[in-house]
Amino acid sequence: MLRLFGCLVALCTLIPGGFVWTAKAETQEKRIALVIGNANYQPGALKTSANDAGLIAQTLQAAGFDVVGARDLDEDALRRALRDFLSKAASSGPDTIAFIYLSGYGLQLEGENYFLPIDAKIARAADVAAQALRVSDYVRPLATLKLKASIVVLDTARRNPLTISGEPLAGGLALVEPSPGTLVAFNAAPGTIAPDGGGPYGAYAQALAEMMREGGLSLPQVFERARLRVSDMTKGAELPWFSSRIDGGFVFFERTPDAPALAAAAGESAETSSKSIRELPVADAYQAAVERDTLQGYEEFLAAYSGDPLAKRVRAIVAARREAITWQRTYAAIGPTCAGIRTVRTVRMRGDGWRWAHSRWSRPLRSTSSTMTCRRRRPKRRSMSIAPCSHSTTSISASCRRRPCRLTSFRRRRSW
Repeated sequence: MLRLFGCLVALCTLIPGGFVWTAKAETQEKRIALVIGNANYQPGALKTSANDAGLIAQTLQAAGFDVVGARDLDEDALRRALRDFLSKAASSGPDTIAFIYLSGYGLQLEGENYFLPIDAKIARAADVAAQALRVSDYVRPLATLKLKASIVVLDTARRNPLTISGEPLAGGLALVEPSPGTLVAFNAAPGTIAPDGGGPYGAYAQALAEMMREGGLSLPQVFERARLRVSDMTKGAELPWFSSRIDGGFVFFERTPDAPALAAAAGESAETSSKSIRELPVADAYQAAVERDTLQGYEEFLAAYSGDPLAKRVRAIVAARREAITWQRTYAAIGPTCAGIRTVRTVRMRGDGWRWAHSRWSRPLRSTSSTMTCRRRRPKRRSMSIAPCSHSTTSISASCRRRPCRLTSFRRRRSW
């Protein structure tokens, strides 16, 4: 077991051929970063996560960040590393840029994202909260510090190697809404998993490091171009996601006056940006939809090119995004839901389209201002009716036969 390092020597040695740090960028604000790459998991080692962490650490230090790097952390070391980083951020002042990069295995459970230490032993869903690190426990305190910017990158949406008894876990990461002053990024869109990489580095880490080194790009431009680059590198098999609520400008590297003009990203042009997706040729329309990365943009592509081979991939994107949004809104409205009302769909993305690797889900709860309804599949007949709940939070219907959620209980009314 390797413990937390105060420098990046061990991480640097992971990069073939070695490297020499470039001079620090001239910055007015203080820049700090925590980079963790967990690879040596008990169910099976990851090929690229430690190297990916080294690549990102190298790029961040070249951009003027004070980087603390670590690899293969157990639960105690992982929690200690993040606690120490929070303390460091709190003492750095309001003009601080904080960057956290986690590479390894990630899970989602009941609307929360978890990062696995290398010694995690998870046999059922109930073990996740006890054995894994809940990311929001550290992201939310970081947001309360009111720093200039907080950037959290989870390169953890991978194929789950765990053998889980009972109901399987949902695949990928859960959609989250970042706090003010925070940017959250995933290596794959919510509810999806990235394919296993064959090289020494993952596609997302390579693309992100490449765009970070492109001088003069704002934060949104860095992550937008990284998404397009990954989509191009993997032929659509991996589609990163990010959401930002950071105000003000920030660049990793300043662009010198004599530097050549910024080249447009693949598929990016003023003409493409100004036109409706349905007005573009199919290839440009797909690139524009990926660049905008909105549900409306993907639906517009489907409306215009429903018969194109790319439509299969876009339908999977739309299904995963809708499902992630529905679960996020449900969780925000009522908290952790009743047992069994959980989406456990895993999406596997491939270059020739997307495939459902697992699909088994119950329809989510729908809430109103004063009532709660619950839809459930009937074991014998498809016809069903939905009755609003008439019980208070302290009164539980005996006919429900399920655990109530935090805010209310509900009852069923059979139509047969």
